[in-house]
Amino acid sequence: MANYYFYVLLCADQSLYAGYTNDLEKRIKAHSLGQGAKYTKVRRPVELVYSETFSDKSQALKREYWFKKTLRTRPKKDAFLREKGIVIIDGQVTHL
Repeated sequence: MANYYFYVLLCADQSLYAGYTNDLEKRIKAHSLGQGAKYTKVRRPVELVYSETFSDKSQALKREYWFKKTLRTRPKKDAFLREKGIVIIDGQVTHL
């Protein structure tokens, strides 16, 4: 059974990027090499700060949409990450 992933990256400019993939390691490597999304290409280096695994693509896409469209603002996205034990302060990621 294939796995699908929702993931969040911290970019060099301190912005967050969310996406989905069926091969997390390959996708992060592509982002790091500037071959991922146009958004991350000019904001390298990137760091994986969070990911979730789903058994189907639809659920991963829904989670990405929810993160981008429902949370919308950085404070809300930071609160979500904090609930997951991840704190970002001055570009430093801490896992609680």
